[in-house]
Amino acid sequence: MLAYLARRITYALIMVVLVSFVGFLIIDLPPGDFLTQKLAELQSRGDRSAELRIAEYRARYGLDKPLLTRYWIWATHFITGDFGESFQYERPVSDLLSQRLMMTAVLAIATLAITWLVAIPIGVYSAVHQYSLGDQIFTTISFIGLGMPGFLLALIILFFAAVILKQDIGGLFSRQYQDAPWSIGKVIDLLKHLWIPALIGSVTGAAGLIRIMRGNLLDTLGQPFVEAARARGLPNRTVVWKHAVRVAINPLIVILGSEALPSIIGGNALVAMVLNLPTTGPLFVQALQTQDMYLAGTGLVFYTIFLLIGNLLADLALAWADPRIRLG
Repeated sequence: MLAYLARRITYALIMVVLVSFVGFLIIDLPPGDFLTQKLAELQSRGDRSAELRIAEYRARYGLDKPLLTRYWIWATHFITGDFGESFQYERPVSDLLSQRLMMTAVLAIATLAITWLVAIPIGVYSAVHQYSLGDQIFTTISFIGLGMPGFLLALIILFFAAVILKQDIGGLFSRQYQDAPWSIGKVIDLLKHLWIPALIGSVTGAAGLIRIMRGNLLDTLGQPFVEAARARGLPNRTVVWKHAVRVAINPLIVILGSEALPSIIGGNALVAMVLNLPTTGPLFVQALQTQDMYLAGTGLVFYTIFLLIGNLLADLALAWADPRIRLG
């Protein structure tokens, strides 16, 4: 086990270095940089001193150095926790992340909890009651959920919440709690706003998991070990949940590992932009659009790190859940 973990960690470190370098290179590929766009914006306002200030900024952020030199400086400082400074916000990237990371994690956990609490029981019900009326209804709903874009569902729910429920929408807090210190009232206000983005984010994910769970469980229920369990006189509920579901859920564990931790960084950026959520997704999308190199590069590296950690945890969870994988 220790040798396996050491090998996986070594591969992960190599992958992080490669992704960070290639990502840094791709972000730098478009002509110009953030300061080129900034110069055009200032000149359009009639600012005649813009060129002098842009030269100062270029020297300040090291953009007057070659690409490899900039990457080496950023990568070596990254190891120490210095992720560089955002061009657009003129603040350290670590400060920007610390402000939004907690809200992104709370939203991701709420979305995943709703997704799994809904998808697993419905998928099991649909498989056990194949072609029944309930199965047909859930199948239709899941296909609609798979086909509906998240941003469109966000707009529909926003209209419903604003017009029907008369609820203050947009963001995760009401105006009076926006910059207020944490208290019981602020937590309650967060929960009042959290259900909308969590529900939107869980619809598409739950729809896909329902289909996967149903298909896998249908295959598993026909396996010899399930028939043997029934032949021993075990109740059908025990056969399904203790024996069949434990095997059929393996692909969902892999999906959980590849989505749970990365969603803390990326999340559903498009939905977050529609709902005006203070999460990291819109921050990184905007950084890519404006070539805010250090902010965008940091987001890409953290997304890769979380994805690799999630895949490793998923493999360990599979080995724990399925003895066949552990023996192999």
